[in-house]
Amino acid sequence: MPRTEPPHERAHLTFAQDLAGMELLTASYWSHRFAPHVHDTYAIALIERGAEQFRCGTVDWLAPAGSLVIVPPGTLHTGQRGCEEGWSYRVFYPAPQLLAALVAEWTDATPAPPVFGAVVLTDPPLFQALHRLHRLLHDGADALHRASAWRTAMGALLLRHAGLAPRPPGRETRTVRRAQDLLRADAGATLGLVELASAVGLSPWYLNRVFSREVGLPPHAWRNQWRLAQAKALLRRGQAPAEIATVLGFADQAHLHRHFKRAFGVTPGVYQVESGSAASVGSGAKG
Repeated sequence: MPRTEPPHERAHLTFAQDLAGMELLTASYWSHRFAPHVHDTYAIALIERGAEQFRCGTVDWLAPAGSLVIVPPGTLHTGQRGCEEGWSYRVFYPAPQLLAALVAEWTDATPAPPVFGAVVLTDPPLFQALHRLHRLLHDGADALHRASAWRTAMGALLLRHAGLAPRPPGRETRTVRRAQDLLRADAGATLGLVELASAVGLSPWYLNRVFSREVGLPPHAWRNQWRLAQAKALLRRGQAPAEIATVLGFADQAHLHRHFKRAFGVTPGVYQVESGSAASVGSGAKG
């Protein structure tokens, strides 16, 4: 029986400049074998397919699909396929200072890099949260969304597997209302979570948490809902979808289109026609 051809190998590296230039790797390997090496960052890997076999320090490990791998900075490790089909994975490479800053936000303590209790973890909900985060950081999204998702997903990893004990959230109703006012005033949607938190006197992680507790959505999601409500009002006034996208800080008309249809089930153009407001904008209502 002829041997099947090995899977195609690929590797794509991007950088999250808003997170201290953190490297993000998306890769599939079959014949590749990593020589013993170290990173000056953490390596937090999500095994999507197959299995990876590797040595970390003096211990051999097998990480199957669905598992998380955490290699601390400066730890000698290798990597190769752990099954016939090879392996596909996504990897975060956060600098120790980046995670230390997150720890400080949670605890109000002196920044210190976290220590994880295991190298290979099985935690399906966390795997999915980190997988969504990696895709989000890889594909773009606005700064507020990225910062919120980073703290939510990476914070869950620190809470569940690094012994982090954050202070419990209190009632911050006035502060959250002030944050909402600032988001409403941010017409261009340029305000990031760090800037927003600084303006209301809270840490970014704490604001993200109490905001979600008070209104049921994190800041970026609440802002999107508010922007979509404004978009509906402007569409009914006859303003073109392309102009609305610019005014409300969407990346472009297609970005508005996607969010609008996801929320309301129809496109901005259809909504405008059905509301009887399309005649004054002509072809601009096709969104």
